[in-house]
Amino acid sequence: MVQFKKTDEQIQRDVIEELNWDTRVKAGDVGVEVKQGVVALAGTVDTWTQRLGAQEAAHRVAGVLDVVNDIRIKLPGSFERDDAEIARALRHALEWDVTVPQERIRTTVSNGVVTLEGTVDFWAHRDDAERSVRNLAGVVEVRNLIAVEPSLPNVSAHSVRVAISAALERRADKAARGVHVAITDGRVTLTGDVPSWVERTAIEDAVRRTPGVRKVDNQIRV
Repeated sequence: MVQFKKTDEQIQRDVIEELNWDTRVKAGDVGVEVKQGVVALAGTVDTWTQRLGAQEAAHRVAGVLDVVNDIRIKLPGSFERDDAEIARALRHALEWDVTVPQERIRTTVSNGVVTLEGTVDFWAHRDDAERSVRNLAGVVEVRNLIAVEPSLPNVSAHSVRVAISAALERRADKAARGVHVAITDGRVTLTGDVPSWVERTAIEDAVRRTPGVRKVDNQIRV
């Protein structure tokens, strides 16, 4: 069976439609160009969430190989906060999120750019911390430098692989068969092909919540 391949024009139309569908994004603020399956996003938006939302929307479209995100952030007057206000809001957000070990995370704010540092036991905790703060008013960028140091540092590659395989079978059994997992010192590299961005995300989520995983490099192609 011959697989239909989208043209750049079709991908561009689909990305624009996906931007219109995503409630986080004002599609009219984002320009879309496509060349050989690589999507370039440009324009100006109000928040870091909108910038990230546009990027994720483009990745969800079938046929997209890579995304170049050149969208800029320009805060409207109602979103302007000084760094001290942002810092206080960051701490409150981390404290209120029960999935985040906030006492092990420190933050730095400079001109609206937030840097997260510290150590956590799970890669998922690292992602959860970023998720907790990236939607706050005044934040123009999040730099996540949190290190993952598992409480069981001597976990074997075999046990991590078994846990990952079980999670993948539970959550994305069909997609799991096309995925190769390589593990080195708790660092997991995912390669292979899956039919959709949703399955790619489900696989990564399963991996990042597996005990012993210190880093995830998701190279799966859609």
